[in-house]
Amino acid sequence: MSDRYLELVNSGLTQKLAKQLGLPRPAVLRRYRPGQPLLDGPALVLGSGPDADAVATLLSSPAGGPTPTGDAPAVLDGWDVEVHRHPSPDARYAAVVLVLTGVEHPDDLTAPVLVAASTLRTLRRGARVVTVSRPALDSDAPAVAAARQGVDGFLRSLAKELRNGATGNGVVVAQDVPVTAPSVVAALRFFLSARSAFVDGQLLEVDSDAGELPRDWEKPLAGKVAVVTGAARGIGAAIADVLARDGATVVAVDVPAAGEQLAQVANRVRGTALQLDVTAADAGERILEHATARHGRLDIVVHNAGITRDKLLANMSDDKWASVLAVNIASQLRINETLLTSGDFSDAPRIVSLASTSGIAGNRGQTNYATSKGGVIGMVRATAPLLAPFGGTANAVAPGFIETEMTARIPAVTRQLARRLNSLQQGGQPVDVAEAIAFLASPAAGGILGRTLRVCGQNLVGR
Repeated sequence: MSDRYLELVNSGLTQKLAKQLGLPRPAVLRRYRPGQPLLDGPALVLGSGPDADAVATLLSSPAGGPTPTGDAPAVLDGWDVEVHRHPSPDARYAAVVLVLTGVEHPDDLTAPVLVAASTLRTLRRGARVVTVSRPALDSDAPAVAAARQGVDGFLRSLAKELRNGATGNGVVVAQDVPVTAPSVVAALRFFLSARSAFVDGQLLEVDSDAGELPRDWEKPLAGKVAVVTGAARGIGAAIADVLARDGATVVAVDVPAAGEQLAQVANRVRGTALQLDVTAADAGERILEHATARHGRLDIVVHNAGITRDKLLANMSDDKWASVLAVNIASQLRINETLLTSGDFSDAPRIVSLASTSGIAGNRGQTNYATSKGGVIGMVRATAPLLAPFGGTANAVAPGFIETEMTARIPAVTRQLARRLNSLQQGGQPVDVAEAIAFLASPAAGGILGRTLRVCGQNLVGR
């Protein structure tokens, strides 16, 4: 569904009028197109020490990979970006990367943060600000923990100040993991790219150095077989499109009643369709049987199928409560158990589930839905350790307000308010959710374990 207000404040006379009246003017976001450059301008890399040098080398080296020198770690491929280590008065930066892994006292943040501040008014449209930091641990010295936790508050606040479609996100790297680990590199690239257009104010933790960088960043899922449930329309169809674009063979799954739309999606992505109710007791067996019989393997499962049956809890019926939990969480648990005990889902598999900001912050009239989505967050956190011994991961994506058929049914005034309650002042598109899922499903994301990444434009409720 289109956002008429966003269109009006970005075109013709109404754009000028909106500016004169001081109305909020959400920007048209820059979204990924195959072949587009990673950034549309130079990047400023701030910070000192070997980690900052490694990040600058990664960004500035030519495709094909830099030649390691001295103690500099090797990376597979450079990104051929014009990199500055100090701000130039004439430069308009497309990205500012603050490498803060070495901070040991809040005072250490002052210099890089204030240098970054001097560039903010001249950032390009859709610019990216990304922090790379270490987590604050209970075992840290108080000053170290204060500095590291301070990055969290800094980044989330900065993201709320950025304008013109710019976003701020952070990669939080576990203490023993190098900044050149595959998942750190992949997360940095995701946050810098247009693939993360509606991801804002998020700090994604990298837990290990597992994972494998792609030979081709345009086809990070080449050779993989992916199952997407609820694929007949909306976010599910967008997920199928993006996974196929990134090189995966897609099995599109949905209920028999959506068979015609499901076939259209499967044909479009040159995959196969499987008509299936995910709540069926044998759903896991049928998914595995179809994928291995038709495509020889199964690498990725995206649990997207979900329903809403909204009611205030005081008016909640048994069937509305039970049906939402059956589809949104119980089916995922049952399918995962089948896959994990099959022996045929053990070659660095990926599970990515759809959670929701409702499962994080709650939402009036959605106790059943929020329960199920909160359950998804808990499920991936507990499932990830079961997959880690053979290189697998389980993670979740939590969308906020996304423009779908479901949100189009929200009353007009409520819908307009919901769109503006985030830092980007607009609803996201299904493709924004799909891009985040494709990233977490990639081999490079093997070091991200049991995490939930919000795709909500930094919705102003919840963490």
